[in-house]
Amino acid sequence: MSDVPTLSRTAVDRAAERRDDTDWLAKAWETGRLLVLNDGGQVTVDDDGPALVLTESAAWSGDGERFLLGVAPDGTAYWGTKGELPRKLGARPLDLRLVGAALSDLDAGLLVTLVALSNWHETHTHCPRCGAPTQVTQAGWSRTCPADRSQHFPRTDPAVIVLIHDGGDRALLGRQPAWPAGRYSTIAGFVESGESAENAVYREVLEETGVVVDDVIYRASQPWPFPCSLMLGYEARAVGGEVATADDELEDVRWFTRDQLRAGEGMMPPNASIAYWLINGWLDRQPTGD
Repeated sequence: MSDVPTLSRTAVDRAAERRDDTDWLAKAWETGRLLVLNDGGQVTVDDDGPALVLTESAAWSGDGERFLLGVAPDGTAYWGTKGELPRKLGARPLDLRLVGAALSDLDAGLLVTLVALSNWHETHTHCPRCGAPTQVTQAGWSRTCPADRSQHFPRTDPAVIVLIHDGGDRALLGRQPAWPAGRYSTIAGFVESGESAENAVYREVLEETGVVVDDVIYRASQPWPFPCSLMLGYEARAVGGEVATADDELEDVRWFTRDQLRAGEGMMPPNASIAYWLINGWLDRQPTGD
């Protein structure tokens, strides 16, 4: 299993110090590579790889906003925009959920960043202070209000996601009504205002499953830009309570042994998700006791 969740990978420098350098940005556009995202959240993916299909940024004639995604170790600047997808023989449009886990570190990082930035810009076109239309600034990494001169930055919503175990050979998973039949996953929820991530784990687990947990251990984080979440991955041990669907978010919560999950008794979440990574990490370890 990978040391990090699949959508946490990257291979570029975000070059934050260059975002206000208009001369550098102009040169970087002339020699850069461009990733195009359509309104359906898809990009063109070459089946040979798979790999993202990029174009020369200087040759792009679309009128969408340009976002600087980062700079590779070889100095290539990578850009993103919204528009009509480029076409290529042997390639097809796919979205992040479907292809993210199969992409290279470079491609995965570029696609996650473009989806996250695009989602934010589409829903934050006006100033939250005065209501005036805002303008894209800092190569896509902020919006500025010309009326009151306030500056606004991409929103990120922290959420916790936790693999609950019994200290032995069982993991507690739940399923939402809208999921495909048989799919189960780890427990997740947003961190509330004034709340630590660890306290959010205790609260969300109790609210959704009726279980009290302890021994909360942080494992990893992963961006999940649908629309703007940062998933903070944890493991926790169940120490009390009775398993029950305590709110309307889950229709079932149940224990699974490692053998049951390996046999496919509970359908796994998508392999691009940190839930998949957490479950597989637990499966790869031997139980410490019963």
